[in-house]
Amino acid sequence: MSLAAYCVMCCRRLGTSTPPPKSNTYWKDISSLFLTYEIWALKKSLTLDTQVVEKEKMKSYIYVHTVSLDKRENHDNFTTFDIEDHECAVWLLLKKSKSDDRAARLQAVQEMVEAHHWHDYQFRTIAQAYDLRTLIGLARSKESDPRFFLPPPPLPPLKEDSSIEEELRHLLASLPQTELDECIQYFTSLALSESSQSLAAQKGGLWCFGGNGLPYAESFGEVPSATVEMFCLEALVKHSEIPTHCDKIEANGGLQLLQRLYQLYKDCPKVLRSVMRVVGNMALNEHLHSTIVRSGWVSILAEAVKSPDIMESSHAARALANLDRETVPEKYQDGVYVLHPQHRTSQPIKADVLFIHGLMGAAFKTWRQQDSDQVLTEKVSEDETRYTTCWPKTWLARDCPALRIISVEYDTSLSEWRARCPSERKSIAFRSNELLRKLRAAGVGDRPVIWVSHSMGGLLVKKMLLEASQRPEMSSVINNTRGILFYSVPHHGSHLAEYSVSVRYLLFPSLEVKELSKDSPALKTLQDDFVKFAKDKNFQVLSFVETLPTYIGSMIKLHVVPVESADLGIGDLIPVDVNHLNICKPKKKDAFLYQRTLQFIRETLAKDLEN
Repeated sequence: MSLAAYCVMCCRRLGTSTPPPKSNTYWKDISSLFLTYEIWALKKSLTLDTQVVEKEKMKSYIYVHTVSLDKRENHDNFTTFDIEDHECAVWLLLKKSKSDDRAARLQAVQEMVEAHHWHDYQFRTIAQAYDLRTLIGLARSKESDPRFFLPPPPLPPLKEDSSIEEELRHLLASLPQTELDECIQYFTSLALSESSQSLAAQKGGLWCFGGNGLPYAESFGEVPSATVEMFCLEALVKHSEIPTHCDKIEANGGLQLLQRLYQLYKDCPKVLRSVMRVVGNMALNEHLHSTIVRSGWVSILAEAVKSPDIMESSHAARALANLDRETVPEKYQDGVYVLHPQHRTSQPIKADVLFIHGLMGAAFKTWRQQDSDQVLTEKVSEDETRYTTCWPKTWLARDCPALRIISVEYDTSLSEWRARCPSERKSIAFRSNELLRKLRAAGVGDRPVIWVSHSMGGLLVKKMLLEASQRPEMSSVINNTRGILFYSVPHHGSHLAEYSVSVRYLLFPSLEVKELSKDSPALKTLQDDFVKFAKDKNFQVLSFVETLPTYIGSMIKLHVVPVESADLGIGDLIPVDVNHLNICKPKKKDAFLYQRTLQFIRETLAKDLEN
């Protein structure tokens, strides 16, 4: 019934009603007049804008049933109302994105990415209707509009009288504790013991450090709550490397708990990276993809992959690549990061360049531009505010876009004070075998390869290639290796271990330092075997070596790798006036170090890049 008709009825009812007693006639007339005026004023204020209604009719809507993503993936029927010609493109793209033809699906995603002229509601229509493959494709597209991604669903409330720390501890305690290697056992027992003491201390109003030694006491002096959760997260990262444990993490609400941590610690990069490491590891298991998507993680990763922070974007890119079975056949295990390309690209990739850091290095910070007045201390290694541009991701990717650039990360330390895992896991032999397995899973060996290494990383490269030559399933790694670039690699040992008594950081030298000693028989065997092997395979080799000493702590400066130790015996050896840390950190793009590196890569891969 219209408002005008209602007003007329009200007026008629007032006019035809039974006459009231004469004594009240005057006041009744005034009341009737006042009511009539109010209705008329209400009608005037509620005048409808019919243009808005007509404009809304131009839209089309989709009604989504609450079924699993798996069931929706192959569903091609859409329920629409009042669809107009200008809306057909949206629905055709949605249908095309679910085609049985892979090329058509990829083209549909690309057309969605390029549709910058769409209205807001058109992006939202797509966001409610796409399937898992399309969502991942949009998240991995560099120019995708953020309106394609719905916000994550609301998180379930924490249990009464519970905290995130307690929830993390319960999640960790729910995971299988048997048949674990010593390293995972170490992380798990440490996390459970420290979180228990932390909770008890909070309730008692006192911090108790337990007895795990210097690392715990040092770190807890700064941010106790975040550090306790870091212990749990580090253990969770190790557990997430085991597929069956990933199932347990998902079943016990781990994805939602990780999302809560991600939101709470937005200003704590270490927490964010550990959280994304767990998600990236879980994404290696294809049967968990739909659960990861439903939990809202893709929207978070799509935002993080566009971050200017190289570590945040690279961790997010790894997780998304592991989710993208449409265009990424490789699987990137923990510690293997693609620096280029981090998004879907039409650029054919013709060769791989792998970066392997050395002692106290990391996948990103080792390859940054040169710092000033850097000293070799563990404090500096943790100072994230000093990270600068990663030149393989910026300069090299721009100069050689047809390369896939991968950087590898593994834990190292100078002293056993900061030991995290049993020593046998830190040996060159163990690490080379582990890295080789991860790199092969990432498709290394499927195309031509150049290895770039710094310090101890060069010894790992040599050991990996020798190991691969003994295993038939790794033959492609050897056959496709074109060249190796060494930055101050101690082929004949280093003086570092000799100063273990003098320098406080080396009172208890780590296994890594011990293996670098000049009298190490394992190092001599590795050198002799590799030189013979490299000559036989005719690998191209280029070596750089420092000529300046490096500050170790504040007590001594040391020539870490002397010229004679950096001489492999084959290929060119170029001395450079920098210290051990800066030998792999060019000051700027036109610096000799970078330009000579670029020349070596281009010349070594010339035939492969042309084909």
